[in-house]
Parts: sequence; structure tokens; C-alpha cells
Amino acid sequence: MSICDWPAAERPREKLLAHGAEHLSDAELLAIFLRTGIKGLSAVDMARRLMNEFGSLSCLLSADLAEFERQPGLGAAKYAQLMATKELARRALAEEMKLADALSSPQAVRDFLRLSIGMRDVEVFVVIFLTAQNRVLAVEEVFSGTLSETRVYPREVVRRTLAHNAAGVIVAHNHPSGVAEPSSADRALTDTLKAALQLVDVRLLDHFVITGSHAESFAERGWL
Repeated sequence: MSICDWPAAERPREKLLAHGAEHLSDAELLAIFLRTGIKGLSAVDMARRLMNEFGSLSCLLSADLAEFERQPGLGAAKYAQLMATKELARRALAEEMKLADALSSPQAVRDFLRLSIGMRDVEVFVVIFLTAQNRVLAVEEVFSGTLSETRVYPREVVRRTLAHNAAGVIVAHNHPSGVAEPSSADRALTDTLKAALQLVDVRLLDHFVITGSHAESFAERGWL
């Protein structure tokens, strides 16, 4: 049965307009993006199949063009729309961070980092530079590495911090393994960074370990 034949209250678009996007499932939201299905599958059925194929929305959003085009009914045009949607969300979260105190809107910081680096296939190290009032000055990807590690040089973090005249920083790196639990090496690096930044009177406010679905905070664990 086509979605057009469904009761109005069950159609994703009408449901969104009546109750808000937060009341829709992942598959229903994806179906609105897809707009149409393929022969034998409604847009919602197709969305559910895509969720099963990729495993999660995060994995779908991180798929490359070749992976995307292997799915029936999908091509370069739809991929471009999906990537544009992802980038709009990332930029909106970046604006939200810059307009507010980063410490008073920790969820925006988490969401931005998860969308930016959570599904990267190599480790990257990001620094968020802050004013004395914890407003965001800039965000930089300072180091990148391999599937399992990245070399972080505290002196370079200090140099970039001074270049931005930042009073505080939040640092983050991803775990491509999908396991967000900080390692002993992560804790040792955090201690080294904190000490190096203190020498130039800069606060290390948090260190996040990021995956596609989680963001573990050192500050919340009492490790800073």
C-alpha cells in the first residue's frame, strides 16, 4: 500500500506537521527525506530497510557515495541532498555553540562533536577555543592519525591556543572502534595537556571521547 493510501494520522509528513518532528521514528524521518519509495516498497519500508542495511542513522550519514549508490533507488542526487542536510545540521550546532556559553549548553557541544568526528574512520583531535566567558572563538582539527591512534603534541595545542588568545579550551578526539571508554593513554594525555596549558594561564575545561553515538566527558567523571 502506498503511503498516500494510509490514514492521514499515520503518514509521516502529516504526523510531523501535527505533532512535531520529535514524535517521529528514525525511519519515518528518513522516509520524509526520501519522499518516494521504489516498486514494492513504500518510502517508510525503504527507510526501514536502509536503517537495517547501515545499522544506524549515524552510519548512513557517514556512508560514502559508492555505499549509498549500492542501495536500490538511491543515487548521486539523493546522496548530495543527504550530505547537504548533514552539513546544515553541523553548522546549526556550531552556531548554537558560538551564541551560548559552551559550558551552559553541553548537549550542543556533544552533538556538534558527534556529527563532526563521531564516524570518522581515523582518529582526529579537535580543539574548541574559548573566551574567558566560555564563548566559542574557533574550532580546529589540530591532529589526525590512524584507525587506532593519533599523535598529539601539547606544544602545538598551546601554540594554537595563544594564537587565538583563548582563555580556555575543550578538546576532543574520536574512537573509530565505536567504544567511547577513555583509555589510560587518553588520561595521561589529558594530564599533560592540562599542565602545559596551565603554564600559560589557560584552562582545560573538558576532554571528550567521541563515537557516533556517545560522547564521554572527563569533567563529568571528575578527571579534570
